[in-house]
Amino acid sequence: MKTAEELKQIVKEKYSEIALQSKVQNESSCCGATCGCATDITIMAEDYSKLKGYQSEADLGLGCGLPTEYAHLKVGDTVLDLGSGAGNDCFVARSIVGETGKVIGVDMTEAMIQKAKINAEKLGFTNVEFRLGEIEDLPLAANRVDVVVSNCVLNLVPNKEQAFKETFRVLKPKGHFSISDVVLEGELPAGLQKAAEMYAGCVSGAIQQEEYLGIINAVGFENVQVQKKRLITLPEDLLINYLSEEELKAYQDSGTGIYSITVYAEKPNSSCCTAGTGCC
Repeated sequence: MKTAEELKQIVKEKYSEIALQSKVQNESSCCGATCGCATDITIMAEDYSKLKGYQSEADLGLGCGLPTEYAHLKVGDTVLDLGSGAGNDCFVARSIVGETGKVIGVDMTEAMIQKAKINAEKLGFTNVEFRLGEIEDLPLAANRVDVVVSNCVLNLVPNKEQAFKETFRVLKPKGHFSISDVVLEGELPAGLQKAAEMYAGCVSGAIQQEEYLGIINAVGFENVQVQKKRLITLPEDLLINYLSEEELKAYQDSGTGIYSITVYAEKPNSSCCTAGTGCC
């Protein structure tokens, strides 16, 4: 079993490679990078192209949902995007919050931050900022943002409880998040759970939906609700790289489901927050 730091390094290395490629290259090459594995990370992606603010150069096809559509953004909001990549969700969010709003993207991969900054400069955006940092230790002050969005990133974070504690800390009282992520119903075969490539492809880092929602509630969020749920079907030619024929059939007959969900939750309007979150 790999340690949390080893898993982070796997993700950082793969997404550094992906940052150097276009969406078209990611769709046509394994893992979205020439890493010698068999995972196409764009399998889970949804189409952004019709959304206001969409910028094709910032779309690497890495998401599993459209969280900005469900985030109830409004003009003047300060928005934080966790795992902002090349800036896709940030630019869509900016089109909604306008010139009086602010959008902050955080990513742990230097190549992604650099790519996002170049994209923002080309667009002439002065109210979109990108910061290098980890979701478990966000480079923001407490009670800073109105809305948090994230797209297929928290499943890659080993310590999900700490990630949600940090999300809670940086949100203003009565602030909220809308996060698209990958969760499970049923148990993945051991071959998928242990595959480093599948981890970077969002699958083996996923946890049970019930556990995922339980963490959000335990951290102190209120009004937790699943806004959207979509079944993700992994093709046999991908699965056969990790499972024997017998294991593949057993998996297909097991009823195990891999889902993209978009989850909404609110930070309570109180003078203090849940103990241990660091925002009191």
